[in-house]
Amino acid sequence: MLQLEKLLNPGRQGRRAVIVSVGEFYPQVGLQRRPGASRDAKRLHKTLMKMGFKVDIHQDLSSGEIYELFEQAESRRPVEDCFLAVLSSHGEEGCVYGWDGEPVQLSHIFAYFDNKCMEKKTKVFLIQACRGDALDDGVEVDAAADADADASAACVFQQCLSVPLDTVVMYATAPGYAAFMNAAGSPFFKAFCDLLLEDGQRDLELTRLLTRVSHRLAYTFQARGPALDGKKEMPWLLTRMTREAFPFAEPGKTSGASGLSATSLVHDATSMRARTPSIS
Repeated sequence: MLQLEKLLNPGRQGRRAVIVSVGEFYPQVGLQRRPGASRDAKRLHKTLMKMGFKVDIHQDLSSGEIYELFEQAESRRPVEDCFLAVLSSHGEEGCVYGWDGEPVQLSHIFAYFDNKCMEKKTKVFLIQACRGDALDDGVEVDAAADADADASAACVFQQCLSVPLDTVVMYATAPGYAAFMNAAGSPFFKAFCDLLLEDGQRDLELTRLLTRVSHRLAYTFQARGPALDGKKEMPWLLTRMTREAFPFAEPGKTSGASGLSATSLVHDATSMRARTPSIS
């Protein structure tokens, strides 16, 4: 059992992160161990600490323990600025697995944060897990490709509906596709951490930063090995932000636009020059 009285710290924290990493599974459930999970957790912990986050790591939790952690503890702990959650495990579309092989529905995890305690706080979820079995062959940069219409559309839609306002969810891969990891860790978290540590990148607005993570992974990562050689990985970003956010920035190094809400942008439009409506 988790020690909830320890997790429910009444003191406020400016930036807080929780890393849930499952690398070992109960032998009878038939899920392979994930040797890179521990290295990912260490890399994320070190990087986020440098960004000013208070970081907690939870490894090899059961499905019930993961639900309990987020419902009873993390979604109720006050935070001043930003809450970031990492979930890393085997998975399928809409869920990740606990060490006991039982699914954790991501829509439930997201919905826990739709409360007064987390209202108007920036919430970031990073998901490293497969969302299907398909492998991404990549496309030529001047080619067009149709979206995968068969990739559990109803499940994806349900996840979108469960995401609270002022929340960003970034998956390592698109719906229906596998996510890569080896003994050195995952390319998704490596790209995320490497970018944050580069000069000036941490001061970017949140969605701009994550777009650069997508670009780096899409254009620089390529799997190796006889079965996977040449396969690609493209992250999938879902945002319900109503304002710009700079959760990783050093104090005093944002553009000054942080905290500007979408509503205020609409209201400010009344002072702009009137334009003739058009259809394009």
